Amino acid sequence: MNKVSMMDRKVAVTGAAGFIGSHLTEQLLATGAHVRALIRYNSRSDAGWLKESQRHPNLTIVSGDIRDPFQVRSFLEGCDTVFHLAALIAIPFSYQAPQSYVETNVTGTLNLLEAARGHNVRKIILTSTSEVYGTALRVPIDEEHPLQPQSPYSASKIAADMMGRAYASSFELPVVIVRPFNTYGPRQSLRAVIPTIITQALDGHSIRLGDLRPVRDFNFVTDTASGFIAAACSTCSRGETFNLATGRGVSIGETVEITGRLLDKKLEIIEEESRLRPPDSEVMRLIGNADKAVQQLGWQPKHSFEDGLRQTIEWIRANRSEYSQSQKYHY
Repeated sequence: MNKVSMMDRKVAVTGAAGFIGSHLTEQLLATGAHVRALIRYNSRSDAGWLKESQRHPNLTIVSGDIRDPFQVRSFLEGCDTVFHLAALIAIPFSYQAPQSYVETNVTGTLNLLEAARGHNVRKIILTSTSEVYGTALRVPIDEEHPLQPQSPYSASKIAADMMGRAYASSFELPVVIVRPFNTYGPRQSLRAVIPTIITQALDGHSIRLGDLRPVRDFNFVTDTASGFIAAACSTCSRGETFNLATGRGVSIGETVEITGRLLDKKLEIIEEESRLRPPDSEVMRLIGNADKAVQQLGWQPKHSFEDGLRQTIEWIRANRSEYSQSQKYHY
């Protein structure tokens, strides 16, 4: 299998200050790549999760907005490889502000693809999500599974995926779509279920959640990031899609039980109606088939769920200041 090295390549990462983006940026820097990182502009000059890496000699941080086509075109100039992670991702908020998801996730992706047309980009990695599959019609879910938009968020990501495939076919852009299943790990915000469970478990013995039945395929964040790099280093392009998954499904209720065992605590679950998704919007089962990524990218996850959860617990325990007591548990 032919591979491309990232050493000394000029790489652009959008959404680089976020949860997955920051881990990806750090892995790219470790490979010897020169990284240009686009982060959402803020008046505090806050570099997000890149604050510990911002002085790295191979890292350039650019503040801006993926919704601005002129800035995106300037941002990509001279870059060899592009990783597009900038997106709005919180599913509950997509019910309240769907237009903002279209503007960021769809129009932002369009801006990036149009900008790439004007530059000699070797590879474009677009970030999808397992939410595009909706509740599984069959498991494990492979890349040929029908796409089912069960939330405004998933609809916006399906649209972005299709735009990437269209540009690959229409303009011969070297687009690869990476579709991670539920990524978790250090730095993830309380919009996600695992930090919600862990922070409450560290605070006491009661865990307030919504529906406990949904099953998810949880993938540790460094494994997800390595999947992005494997896609960029491969010879695959022209709209190919790759799942990044473990093939193991764990329910939300089981996740609480495993967390309790790791903390040696008996946890009580309190189901709250306010945390439930609309009935026809909840995705009940997401378990991925990553055979294509294993065979064509040479990628596979290195962390078991228990090992990754243990690392996440220890990180959250050591970084409690990142999770303010005033923050609401969103899931």
